[in-house]
Amino acid sequence: MAIERRCFAVDLNDDAEMIAAYRRWHEPGGPPAAVTAAIRADGVVSLQIWQVADRMFMIMEQDSERAPDPEAKKARDADNPEVAEWDRMMAGFQKSLPSVPDQTWVEMERIYDLADQP
Repeated sequence: MAIERRCFAVDLNDDAEMIAAYRRWHEPGGPPAAVTAAIRADGVVSLQIWQVADRMFMIMEQDSERAPDPEAKKARDADNPEVAEWDRMMAGFQKSLPSVPDQTWVEMERIYDLADQP
């Protein structure tokens, strides 16, 4: 198994009530079981979402040998009514980062690793 860490960012609509609702949807048992199953089926072994104000940061560790092609994943998720509904509902809370219009959960680039330092 080859584990790859990937990190993503998204902004939420800057509304305290909407942010609170988004957080409630992500409490244990909040996401539908089909969503959790789809994430695990993609080889994701760990996934955490962190928050500061209206910015969300996701840390995902994934078995790169089981990671699907992005287009195949998109099609499979669209064909799963529960996953598609979850994505639609979550999109109502999210907004694009200012530098990347029309996209949510933008993958970030690692620029520093303590392990690489002398």
